Amino acid sequence: MKILFATSECSPYAKVGGLGDVIPSLAAALEQMGHDVRIVLPKYTSINYVSKCEVVGDPMIVNMGYGTEFAQLLRTKHGNIPIYFIEFNRYFDRHGIYGELGHGYHDNWERFAFFCRAAIDMCPFINWAPDIIHTNDWPTGIIPALLSLHSKPNILNGTKSIFTIHNMAHHGYASKDLLRFMGLYEHYWHPFAMEACGSVNVMKGALQFASKITTVSKTYAEEIKTAEYGCGLDDVLKYRAKDLVGICNGVDTDVWNPAIDKFLPKNFSAQSLGGKKICKQHLQRELGLANGLNIPIFGVISRFFHQKGLDILCNILPDVLKNMNVQFAVLGSGDQHLEWRLKDIMSRFGGQISVWIGFDEQLSHLIEAGSDFFVMPSRYEPCGLNQMYSMIYGSLPIVHATGGLIDTVDNYNELTGVGTGFIFNDLTDSALYNTIGWACATYHDRPEDFEKLRKSAMKKDFSWSKSAKEYERVYLAAIGKS
Repeated sequence: MKILFATSECSPYAKVGGLGDVIPSLAAALEQMGHDVRIVLPKYTSINYVSKCEVVGDPMIVNMGYGTEFAQLLRTKHGNIPIYFIEFNRYFDRHGIYGELGHGYHDNWERFAFFCRAAIDMCPFINWAPDIIHTNDWPTGIIPALLSLHSKPNILNGTKSIFTIHNMAHHGYASKDLLRFMGLYEHYWHPFAMEACGSVNVMKGALQFASKITTVSKTYAEEIKTAEYGCGLDDVLKYRAKDLVGICNGVDTDVWNPAIDKFLPKNFSAQSLGGKKICKQHLQRELGLANGLNIPIFGVISRFFHQKGLDILCNILPDVLKNMNVQFAVLGSGDQHLEWRLKDIMSRFGGQISVWIGFDEQLSHLIEAGSDFFVMPSRYEPCGLNQMYSMIYGSLPIVHATGGLIDTVDNYNELTGVGTGFIFNDLTDSALYNTIGWACATYHDRPEDFEKLRKSAMKKDFSWSKSAKEYERVYLAAIGKS
C-alpha cells in the first residue's frame, strides 16, 4: 500500500509529546513490511534540517476556499522514509509548534487548516496517489472531510482516511469561518458533521468523516466511549464504534534499549544487570542524591499538566521522603505552580530528591536506567510511553489504572511473585502513598520478588512490529481488502 502520514509532529524534526515519537517509528515499521510510506508536516522555524532538504519544483498551488495560495514543498529522508515539509512562512515561520510561552497561537485553526489543504494538494503535485492518508489528532483532522468532497483532486478518488486519536482532550475549535476558509459546503455546519455548541469542532469532523478511527490503546478505546473520558464526543464514538480500534503504541528499540543506549555510562540487559547499578550510582552523583545502592530511586519524567496527576504526587512527597528510605529523580516542566511546589520540596529534602526543570534527552535516558521504580499517577493516559521505557530499562512502573497503563503493566501478585509493576485504582493521596510504600516494601523485604519483577519487565516485547501489523489490518479494511 501507499501510505501518507499527515502530522503536526515528527521526531527528530518537530516534537512536543509522544506523537513526535510515534510517527517515525510506526512509519519505519510499515516500510520494513514493504509498504510505500511517506510523511508530511509543516516546515516550522524550529526545524534545523533545512540544509539537508531539497526543494521540490516550483511553489505548489494550495486551493483554499477564498482562492489560491502558493507554498514551497521541501523534501528529505529519515532512514528510508521520504519526509515532506510544507513551507509557508505566514503560518509556520514561528519559534513554536502550537504556541509560545505557554500560550497557543490565536490562529492555530487557520495554520493547521492550511496545512491540511496543502497535504491534500501535495499528492497531485508529486504525482503520487496514496491508498491511505493517516491523520493524527485535531491539527490534521480536516483531511477526512476534505477527502469527502467531490472537488478533491481526481488522483485521490480512491484514497481513504485513518484518524488516530492520541489525546481526546484537544478538539481544535474554530469559528464557522473555517468552512468558508477551507471551501467546505454549508452542510458541514451540522451536528452530524462538524458543528458543536455553535463552533466548528475539528476532531468531531474527523470522527464523522474518517474511513476508520484508531486510538493508542485498547482500554482507551473503551474509555472514550464513556462520558467521563469522551470529552463530549462519546456519542459520536459510540456511533462509530464498529470503525474504532485500539492499537497500543510501540517503542523505537533502536533508541530505547539499555543494551545499546549511547547515553548510558554502562550498558546492560536482563541477562547482565551489572551496568544498571553503575547507571544508578552515576544518576545519584549527577543529581546530588546521597550515594547508596540500597536506596530505591523513584523516577518521574513528565510534562507538568493536570492530566499527569503530579499534584497528587506533590501532596504526598513530603511524607514519603520523611517516612520512607527512598530517593526521587524528577525531570519535566509545565505548570508553574507544580514547578514551584516540587522545587520547594527539593529545598526541604536535599539529597533525597532532585528536580530538574526543563528537558534533557540524556538525563531522561539516565533516569530510566538508574531508577528502580517509575511513577506515573496520570488521571488519564491514552497510551503512555514512559511506562514502557521504564520496563525495558528494568525500572518498575507505579501507575494509575487507566488507558494504556492498564494494557501494558501487569500488577504485582504477592502470592505468585508475578508482574511487571504496581497498579492502584483510586487516584487519591492515600492510594498513591500506599502503592509507593508497597513498592518500597517489596524492594527491601522481598528482594527475590523484586528481581523477578524486574527481569519479567525487561523481557516484555514493546517493539513496533506487532502494532504495525494491526495498523496494516485497519488500512486493508479501510480500502475494502480485509
